Amino acid sequence: MALAAASDPEQPTLSYRGKAGEIESLREPLVDGRPASKTYPVSAAILPFLFPALGGFLYGYDIGATSCALLNIESSTYSGVSWYDLSSVEIGLISSGSLYGALIGSALAFTIADYLGRRRELILAALLYLLGALVTALAPDFVVMVVGRFVYGIGIGLAMHAAPMYIAETTPSEIRGRLISLKEFFIVLGMVVGYTAGSFLVDVVSGWRYMYGASSPLSIVMGIGMWWLPASPRWILLCAIQGKGDMQNLKETAICCLCRLRGQRNSESAPAEVDEILADLALVGQEKEITLKEMFHGKFLKALTIGVGLVFFQQITGQPSVLYYASSILQSAGFSAASDATRVSILLGVLKLIMTGVAVLVVDRLGRRPLLLSGVSGMVVSLFLLGSYYLFLDDAPVVAVVGLLLYVGCYQLSFGPIGWLMISEVFPLRLRGRGLSIAVLVNFGANALVTFSFSPLKAWLGAGILFYAFGVIAVISLVFIYFIIPETKGLSLEEIEAKIL
Repeated sequence: MALAAASDPEQPTLSYRGKAGEIESLREPLVDGRPASKTYPVSAAILPFLFPALGGFLYGYDIGATSCALLNIESSTYSGVSWYDLSSVEIGLISSGSLYGALIGSALAFTIADYLGRRRELILAALLYLLGALVTALAPDFVVMVVGRFVYGIGIGLAMHAAPMYIAETTPSEIRGRLISLKEFFIVLGMVVGYTAGSFLVDVVSGWRYMYGASSPLSIVMGIGMWWLPASPRWILLCAIQGKGDMQNLKETAICCLCRLRGQRNSESAPAEVDEILADLALVGQEKEITLKEMFHGKFLKALTIGVGLVFFQQITGQPSVLYYASSILQSAGFSAASDATRVSILLGVLKLIMTGVAVLVVDRLGRRPLLLSGVSGMVVSLFLLGSYYLFLDDAPVVAVVGLLLYVGCYQLSFGPIGWLMISEVFPLRLRGRGLSIAVLVNFGANALVTFSFSPLKAWLGAGILFYAFGVIAVISLVFIYFIIPETKGLSLEEIEAKIL
């Protein structure tokens, strides 16, 4: 399989042809008298995406498996332990342990990401996934189990920080949006697999141990895959221009890595591509490592505003809370959600999977802004429908079901994949490691805040007023998107950086 990629990212033209499994360009624009298209093997698109994306899959799997593991571990019949009678606080520590670990992982990434590089950070994440899964699955008591959940969460924080950077920096720009959005698809796929595995193991003695232990083989595959893949050429060149090694040696290393990513038959074009990246980096000023003072000025502040704002609104528009309330909404509509929660979760997971797949297919064709604006507009409508149901229309449960399904679908068409995509695109290279760590930290922090505050706010305000409040926040996020978020479709990472100067 081959992939034709235009080197002028403002004019991406891809035509998919099934014959011989090839992807070819419809037209061949010239850049400085040379053909703009280059042919890459399938590894240029698939392998640099697949192994980092496993980090997202393992994150999603943890979400799905935990929802079922809690049912199993609280059962006197099936828990297989003497400490099954857990308090609400202990249950909360198990369910949110990985989330708080992810917060630590995100903070850790702020200091070590640019030193380790994207590849080694993902290898470390895979090791923590493996260690956390094994400690959790073999835990002899509650404390050790929580420690295992916390270690696994640190792996989540590192993986969700490094994976979008590695994918963005190593894949052709014409399909960058599609592949990074596909990482969100892998997260949702992991959730569905976790729900499905949990539904089979929830009535098995010590089933929770198998649920958590099942992620170990994939973490090993992820680690081996990232060990085999080369480092990001852009990260190597950043080290070179910041004086962290001999320029010529690092440049040759970047060329070798690029040859492996693009295929040996493209080795002749690799030096020219490396020179082009170096020229772009020099043009946007990448000579020194970024300081804390610089982070909050000029283009760096603008990039932080875009990236952090997106992931903040992604969470405070109620995504964790709406899904948390899904079972009671479906139960009020006549579904047996209380007795069959796992199947309801699988149903919602499949819907999320389908809508994420739609976003993956159209993101590089329609662009980021149209999907965000249309998807968040649908979320506004759905949140006001849910609020109205609990305040005025409790005799019309179909309104709640429509609102719930509309919310899930629109979220996966907009904030779900596009949030992760844009934080991997908008940060300048000098800020990319630290900027993404801040964005991921804000994402998990806002998630924890919304998840923690939902129950007390619901008791204080009522579900109807709370959903209306989320709807107002979603309207504010629409204004933010319209005036602040740029369109990055088809642009190289260096062109995006120049655009936000």
